Amino acid sequence: MSQWMTLLQKELLEMWRNFKWIWMPITFVLIGVQKPIISYYMPQIIDSLGGLPEGAVIKIPTPTAREVIMQGLGEYTSLGVLIIVLSTMGIIAAERKSGVAAMILVKPVSFTSFVTSKWAGGVLLMWLSFFIGCLTTWYYTGLLFDWVPFGEFLQAYFFYALWFTFILTVTVFFSSMLRTSGTAGFISLAVVIIVSIVSSTLSRWLQWSPAQLTSYANEILLDKGVSEYLFPAGLLAGVCIIILLALSVMIFRKKELAA
Repeated sequence: MSQWMTLLQKELLEMWRNFKWIWMPITFVLIGVQKPIISYYMPQIIDSLGGLPEGAVIKIPTPTAREVIMQGLGEYTSLGVLIIVLSTMGIIAAERKSGVAAMILVKPVSFTSFVTSKWAGGVLLMWLSFFIGCLTTWYYTGLLFDWVPFGEFLQAYFFYALWFTFILTVTVFFSSMLRTSGTAGFISLAVVIIVSIVSSTLSRWLQWSPAQLTSYANEILLDKGVSEYLFPAGLLAGVCIIILLALSVMIFRKKELAA
């Protein structure tokens, strides 16, 4: 356990040196704050761009606070996912290519500790950055519109973060398999997009898909209650994360020993 904690501390320090603890939370805050502000000031934005032609009338319905938060969290399913993949795709592949991984593994360090400590560091960074960004969305929505119960906000945040943890784990999996960070990131994005599209298209038959977690979280935000498929989908996501981590360790060990 002490070995694993040492590796985790090394990973957290490395992310600090790479400024990930600075730029990633700031980026998530910028994503989180834009939706409530744009939604509130949309009429003024239209006027500042020259308004409407004479005689034209466009009525823009004012969204509810719950809709604003839901739309704000929805921004993370595109930009947020891209940030997560880009910040994680080289977590193992880059160190294998540079030879750092081989230097560390020369010491009595287990492959499991090496891979899982890197995964844990990435998860901590992602969960904290995402929470700060979501909290910004919730706070500004409360100031400009109305306050959504904090408990419901936390539930939605948790299941969004669980889906993002699945995405991060997929990226770690391909990073352990490939030596090129760019290739690992591209394939990870492709897999996530395919899973999302298939789950959305066949939602009637794939209610347990981890990709459905964001939809179920949105139902909580819209006060539609908790879906009966929410917890099964969360459980399946957890199982997939564990399996992908185990496969990452196995593949990484095999490739390093064969090198």
